[in-house]
Amino acid sequence: MPIPMPQGADLSWTPQLLWLNTVSGAIIAVAFFSIAFVIGSFVWRRQRDVMFRGVIGGFAAFSAASGVARLLAILDLWVPTPIIASAFDTCLALMSIAVTIAMFKMLPRLLVLPTRIQLQKAYDRLEEEIKQRREAEAMVARFQEIEANEARLRQAQKMEAIGQLTGGVAHDFNNILTVITGTIEILAEAVKDQPQLVQVTKMISAAATRGADLTQHLLAFARRQPLQPRATDVNKLVIEAARLLRPTLGEQIEIESMLAPDIAPALVDASQLSTAILNLALNARDAMPHGGKLTLETKPATLDADYARLNNDVMPGNYIMIAVSDSGEGIPSHMLDKVFEPFFTTKEIGRGSGLGLSMVYGFAKQSNGHVKIYSEEGHGTTIRLYLPLASGPAEATVDEVRKTEVERGNESILIVEDDALVREYVVAQVGRLGYRTLAARNAGEALSIIGSPERIDLLFTDVIMPGGMNGRQLATEALKRRPELKVLYTSGYTENAIVHHGRLDAGVLLLAKPYLTSDLARMIRIALAS
Repeated sequence: MPIPMPQGADLSWTPQLLWLNTVSGAIIAVAFFSIAFVIGSFVWRRQRDVMFRGVIGGFAAFSAASGVARLLAILDLWVPTPIIASAFDTCLALMSIAVTIAMFKMLPRLLVLPTRIQLQKAYDRLEEEIKQRREAEAMVARFQEIEANEARLRQAQKMEAIGQLTGGVAHDFNNILTVITGTIEILAEAVKDQPQLVQVTKMISAAATRGADLTQHLLAFARRQPLQPRATDVNKLVIEAARLLRPTLGEQIEIESMLAPDIAPALVDASQLSTAILNLALNARDAMPHGGKLTLETKPATLDADYARLNNDVMPGNYIMIAVSDSGEGIPSHMLDKVFEPFFTTKEIGRGSGLGLSMVYGFAKQSNGHVKIYSEEGHGTTIRLYLPLASGPAEATVDEVRKTEVERGNESILIVEDDALVREYVVAQVGRLGYRTLAARNAGEALSIIGSPERIDLLFTDVIMPGGMNGRQLATEALKRRPELKVLYTSGYTENAIVHHGRLDAGVLLLAKPYLTSDLARMIRIALAS
């Protein structure tokens, strides 16, 4: 059996050839090992993302085995290893067959993979779809915003229309109540010695008073009540309201006050604000039939432009916030848009007129403020009033002292009233007070009398009249002709003739309908003395 010879013998043991084969073989081995390492590391680290992991891993193993074969070839230059080399070559051949078969099987799948250009086009299309989707979403958002704005506008228009309707109804109703209230006084005086009839007059008077309260709430909602706003300490007012409420709400309801210290005064009609707080508190009581907690809160608040965009009737700025919260039953979400409408109520029949919240709504709007309701069924309700800030310190509250004695006089008074029933009643009442009376049914007749030589000390005129000239315009024209003339207005519905921005015009005297004889007598003397 021949003895194996090292391959170096074939190279005649020439040093240059030996080193050339050694170095080149080592470089090739290192290259194979590097390929195997890079591919193996890539597959190991990205094994979840790499396709054909088995084939690529097999190729890395084949590359490593090829590197080992090169090392054996270097060793064979000096030491013959025919058995080891043959065995390893056989394994390498088998591996090459397996890798080749796997690669041919992989080839069809490789050919259908997208190219870089195709991927770029797909990415561009995806970007375009994303852009279109974002534009569509933005358009949907704009449509939703437009729809929400239109809904708010429709609600505002509906409330304005209801306000105009209720204001007109209140005006006519006040004319009727003026006659009823005045004549029942005359009747009560005439039957004071007959107890049975006195009781009847008291019932009629009580009914008239309820009617007057009803029209006052309607005018408040319609924003047609004459307000006299002044700098008001809201903390002091809330404390007083809480004191009045304690006996009314009962022991089952706990009252908690959370008042911000050193809060700035609000520019508001204090009397109407007290009424609004009492109305809200009574509504809260009705929402807690089994007891609960009523919270009265005050604090400064800022309504920014973003809030104003969501509430069209709000002017951005600083306000004084008064909140009335209860722990009662709450209001269903589908009813929240209706709670400020007059005569809308969730209470049982006979337990409420449905005018409390509408009065609060109208008062807030007429005061250049804002009202917001938050409610959740089973968790309670919070109503927040936002009132404008006053420019100066809070004014002291002065209680008006009324004389119980009816004041009389003998001056000449021109009465201008378009409603015949009211006109006859007022002429009779003013005459009973000792004054000389003249009557006109419209501004044209009144100006004719003013242009005559008749003595006239006071013009007592309704504000709203037909014929193109209202009471304020009549007074302006009358004062041009008789600068010394005194003027007293009366109305159950002021519109904008003498009330602007919720404030009674300076120097204007107004006797609101309906009124008692004592109020009429007192205001006539105040007007004549002004």
